[in-house]
Amino acid sequence: MKWNKHLLVITCALIFSVSGTALSQPQPPVLSVVISGTWIDLSWTPVQGATGYTLSFAPIPYTGIASIGTADMGTQTSLSGYLWVGAAYYVAIQSRDGSGLSSYSNALQVVINPSLLTGSYQVFGFNDLGMHCYDPDFSVFSILPLYNVLHAQVVQKGTTPKIIGPTVNVTYKGMADATGSINTTSIGKTNFWEYVLPLFGENPPVDEGLLGAKMPGLVNQPQLISWTGGTTNWFAASGIPITALDDNHNINTYPLMNVQALDPANSNVLSSLPVVVPVSNEMACNVCHNTGNTAASISGVKWSQNTDPTIQFRENILILHDYRNGTNLNNSRPVLCASCHYSPVLDLGHTGPVGPQVMNKTMSEATHGYHASRVTTLPPSGNACYYCHPGEITQCVRGTMATAGLSCLDCHGTMTAVGQVTRRPWADLPMCQSCHTGDAVNHLGTQIIGRTAYSNSPDTATPIVATNKRFAEQDNTLYRNSVGHNGVACESCHGSTHAEWPTSQANDNLAATSIQGHDGKITECTACHGTGLPLTTNGGPHGMHNVNSQSWINGHHSFASKQACGTCHGTTGTGTVISKAAVNRAFSAEGRNVSISKGTQIGCGLCHENVLAGGKN
Repeated sequence: MKWNKHLLVITCALIFSVSGTALSQPQPPVLSVVISGTWIDLSWTPVQGATGYTLSFAPIPYTGIASIGTADMGTQTSLSGYLWVGAAYYVAIQSRDGSGLSSYSNALQVVINPSLLTGSYQVFGFNDLGMHCYDPDFSVFSILPLYNVLHAQVVQKGTTPKIIGPTVNVTYKGMADATGSINTTSIGKTNFWEYVLPLFGENPPVDEGLLGAKMPGLVNQPQLISWTGGTTNWFAASGIPITALDDNHNINTYPLMNVQALDPANSNVLSSLPVVVPVSNEMACNVCHNTGNTAASISGVKWSQNTDPTIQFRENILILHDYRNGTNLNNSRPVLCASCHYSPVLDLGHTGPVGPQVMNKTMSEATHGYHASRVTTLPPSGNACYYCHPGEITQCVRGTMATAGLSCLDCHGTMTAVGQVTRRPWADLPMCQSCHTGDAVNHLGTQIIGRTAYSNSPDTATPIVATNKRFAEQDNTLYRNSVGHNGVACESCHGSTHAEWPTSQANDNLAATSIQGHDGKITECTACHGTGLPLTTNGGPHGMHNVNSQSWINGHHSFASKQACGTCHGTTGTGTVISKAAVNRAFSAEGRNVSISKGTQIGCGLCHENVLAGGKN
């Protein structure tokens, strides 16, 4: 058993005083524990002369094994979190000094009892990218396999909510949407498993992905999601092999999975959530690459005559590659493009470029750079990206930025920018802070929220980095991997990348509505705090005060100032784009009832004289 600050302990009891032989120096620390619900706080007395402390575990009953896990605590004298559910064991803290002398504290007995899960919980779930694409056929070549990702977090509600680790089980299974569409199996929907071994060197059974994640199957068997711990505090199912065809073989690029948090002692459902696992194989390469079209019309080249248009354009792509580069790919099928053109997303072992990848362009540079000057005719949407990412029908960019009129180019720049040799694929990407550069008092540019993620040329598109980090991701971390307010994932509250709430897709909005009763980013504090919410002026997400709280409304006058309130409501107190009501609100203020409609910019004058503009409170 390995210590991790996000492991779970249910109950502990002091059992005896001293474990181990005390050496002359330093003196043994005294270990104590406090349990609050499913949370444990370990602390130990500081020891004069100690240069560090080591936390140790030993099994119960003791079998002569000195330790089954240790962790160097440095000079800190406390640790809080969860432990893995498992057998009972002893825990002790060891102090040490510079000469190597050490001594153990008293020992505590930790008893695991999962049945003590009490209270109310909220499970959050999200896809990492907002869309995963896969090849419509794998017999010729493959750019992307069947590979989808589902993340989940579980919060135990309360005055001080806590992110719950592996003491709960988290599962996913297929879920029908309002149209009756449900996706439980990929059997008979793709030829992926016929070619997975020569393409990817793995041979999973049908309905199982490259990393072991499975589809629920026609019996819709719930699948466990593994706890990852670390800095992200979430559960992850990576490589779910879902397709864009539902169980009736109708196209549904936004299928639902029912994500559930379960009590492992009795399988009682603690919380459940409908989560979209977006997927598409809608590539429009045929527009240029079908025989006779622009990219398959060079005289003297023997282009594909395959009667299946999906196969035809794929064969023509290999034929064109062979013609221009002197390769022999069309006779080497099936071809994994990333075997020669490095793609970080397929580097599951994180080895970096190897073999021919070292000398060749990355997959991103090769595809975006090559097509940047060749795609001159736009699809009906006017968005060239939708030829491939993932198509005119699916249009994966559907979140609040898209509904506000922004396009792929506003964030990513042109294909020339994306295909730059200096750009690191899947790493050098626009950030939230590139447009959300600060608050109403301190931000970059003339707008509180910008509409372009870069200030230089669209062909360069270097992301803006904000100086005011109120709405920024974690340093050197992409939005999809960032956590914010007390360790809650950014995507738990705002939705998946490219699908930030509210979106144009009804299935996407189900999760937010299930969590807080309305669509849009999670703004209701009760989602995690329940009814036990203390008042705060700036302790909420992004430094916010309580939202939709009559207690806050009654007492906020004593905190009103241009500096404190102006950050969101504007220095004149008339409201700004970041103080909009997320839903229709009704409350009492100044002895009268007040109703505010969704989208209203909240300012002082809605309820009383504008204090920030000089009115009386």
